[in-house]
Amino acid sequence: MSYDALAALDRLPRIALLDAATAIHRLCRIEERLGLAARGIRLSIKRDDVMALGGGGNKLRKLEYHLGHARDIGADTIITVGGVQSNHARLTAAASARHGFACEMLLARMVPKDGDDYEKNGNVLLDELFGAKVTLLPRGENALVHANARAEALQAEGHTVVILPTGGSTPRGVLGYARCAREIAQQEDELGVRFDRIVVPNGSSGTHAGLITGFAALDRDPARVTAYSVLAERDAAVTTTLKLARDALELLGASVELAPEHVRIDGSQRGDGYGVPTAGMKEALRLMASAEGILLDPVYSGKAFAGLMQDLRSGVVRDGEHVLFVATGGQPGLYAYREDLAG
Repeated sequence: MSYDALAALDRLPRIALLDAATAIHRLCRIEERLGLAARGIRLSIKRDDVMALGGGGNKLRKLEYHLGHARDIGADTIITVGGVQSNHARLTAAASARHGFACEMLLARMVPKDGDDYEKNGNVLLDELFGAKVTLLPRGENALVHANARAEALQAEGHTVVILPTGGSTPRGVLGYARCAREIAQQEDELGVRFDRIVVPNGSSGTHAGLITGFAALDRDPARVTAYSVLAERDAAVTTTLKLARDALELLGASVELAPEHVRIDGSQRGDGYGVPTAGMKEALRLMASAEGILLDPVYSGKAFAGLMQDLRSGVVRDGEHVLFVATGGQPGLYAYREDLAG
């Protein structure tokens, strides 16, 4: 199929939040550090962490379609949920500020961390600067239940409300990364390369689902996308990702079949759970920062790059492959993990 296979992406309601395609460039210093040249392995990065709005990050691509829908139905308020240090919540607040929506967020304690660094710094500090109304829920509370109750109260006052789930990962949100798949395909053509392996973290599954949706619609092997789960156990992540991708393809009107074997997820990098630091993540952060001057976050990209490093060393990544690592942002979270990363 041609790029026209994703033409529906341009017809569905959307508010542009990115100024341009995000850059792709080689990680030459890391190639050198890891001795990859001798194996003919090339390593490139797509900078989805570098965007003008709100500090950047992958959630902006999903929010383009969520806010487009909100504007289309005349909504005036966005309510979202997530963990305390949610990147999605931060970018929802920033995008809402830019486009005139009131923004409220219900944040759940999903990570076994507390203290001022975690609860008042990083993304939480930025949420409030962007003008969002922030509510930190007691541990064990269901944020979506609270969001629904708050939406009912606002609707009774005459407001039109859109609720966004964790990570913005709905079939509509997934379209943002189907659009990114088309962008990568265009960049491959412009650069004269074809990436053998495209690496992302898998949290709420929307980024991974969007990429395989887009590549499947473009007939560019969706199974070359490899994800490292940072939230759910592997099998649960596969199920969620596959369903989101199939539902997104239906939204696009694309008659493409996706099978479980198209969803490649490695569950080895979760460690003790979502948001819990691992030794591999810390090593990955330090390598990327010290070799390339690029910051990864401790929850998503840090664990995904740790998985890629493991697979480079073990031979899972074969000699001669050209690997694209998609950096998904989340750098404000580094400040919430000061004690874990110090020294």
